[in-house]
Amino acid sequence: MFISALNLLKIGIGPSSSHTMGPMVAAREFTHLVKTYCLVHKISSGTSIRCTLKGSLSATGKGHATDRAIALGLNGYLPKDVADVDLDILVDQIWEATSIDIDETHNILFSASKDIIFDKGKSLPEHPNGMIYELLDEKNKIIFSETYFSIGGGFVSTLAEISQIEAPLKMQAIDNFPYSFDSAQSMLTMSIESGLSISQMKQFNEEVLITDKDLNQGLDLIWKAMKQCVKRGLGEEGILPGGLNVPRRAKALHEQLKEQSDGADVNDWLCAYAMAVNEENAAGHMVVTAPTNGAAGVIPAILYYLVVHQSGTTQQVRDFLLTASAIGGLIKHNSSISGAEVGCQGEVGSASSMAAAGLCAARGGTPQQVENAAEIALEHHLGMTCDPVNGLVQIPCIERNGFGAIKAFTASSLAMRGTGEHFMSLDKCIAAMKQTGEEMSEKFKETSLGGLAVTITEC
Repeated sequence: MFISALNLLKIGIGPSSSHTMGPMVAAREFTHLVKTYCLVHKISSGTSIRCTLKGSLSATGKGHATDRAIALGLNGYLPKDVADVDLDILVDQIWEATSIDIDETHNILFSASKDIIFDKGKSLPEHPNGMIYELLDEKNKIIFSETYFSIGGGFVSTLAEISQIEAPLKMQAIDNFPYSFDSAQSMLTMSIESGLSISQMKQFNEEVLITDKDLNQGLDLIWKAMKQCVKRGLGEEGILPGGLNVPRRAKALHEQLKEQSDGADVNDWLCAYAMAVNEENAAGHMVVTAPTNGAAGVIPAILYYLVVHQSGTTQQVRDFLLTASAIGGLIKHNSSISGAEVGCQGEVGSASSMAAAGLCAARGGTPQQVENAAEIALEHHLGMTCDPVNGLVQIPCIERNGFGAIKAFTASSLAMRGTGEHFMSLDKCIAAMKQTGEEMSEKFKETSLGGLAVTITEC
């Protein structure tokens, strides 16, 4: 299996990779299908588009701005296109419109407030994050439709594709890559036999598709976006959108730490940095899926601490990101990073595992220590539910990223003090996460039907 670090770590917008970025990508893809149809067939002036959201997308789509994302996608935007745009102004314009320009000659009716349906019925059997896009004639008869699934991290699959791919996830075939590990054990075996580090093997795999220069530029751009997100979050104040009236806290916490730096420890700094990122995510601003938006603060917090507090180098950052993406690819391949599929163990748990491995590698850990660090961090997130209050990526998500960063740092340090030998392998831990997710009640998998989401006191 192979998934590029530049695909796993993507620059986009908040608040959710599966509920915001994925639906936007799917909507954009559907417009391409409509455009192709229009080039072959004549359509009437009453032709329209409708989107029906199913499962978790319906249950928490309002809080995750899924409808906004779909409207943006149908109007031709992708997450990377709007990362630095004032979305409120753009969305207001789209909401007032009653049609979409598919191309220079074809205009399709679409009203964002009426033509996006939140279906509270049963989920589609293939995946909890389903959406059905339909092109309708003037009599509201379906001309054609396509079903998409947002499978985590901003990735989407069609109905035809989802039964053909593992995890489910689109990945490159392994035959063309020199180090095509599909498990942590095969990764370690290849590392021992080749004498290469995990990041070096990952780099050689990447360079089958892109040049060394392009890879480094891509990694540097990802780090630049992460760093920018931390800094922005540390400079913002106010109340986060969504109705819970949750105040931003990262800036005040950071200023307090700077004033009382003698009493601050690594945990304090990591919480400030992680919370800064996830407050930006909750506000719908630019973040990097790492590997998801809900868990976007963990890796940037660890990296920012490494660079700012421990003088981390550019090469250390690259090694970190390559190693982290190798671990993230294993988790995606053998389990899931979707909160709607396996709960938050697949989001913050995966991010913490990736960050622990990346930090261990950047510090000079052996491949065995890197695998150990990844396992420790993931193990201590097993069973974590995804039960966001009001469907917003705020409570418990913002603080949870801070704790995920702390666990990652601790796991890395613990692994570095060992030989790399340990009882529970990363492969077995990933398998345990998958089984736990499969047996977890859907109430605790990004539906806001259980846990913290239903135990809050209404005032």
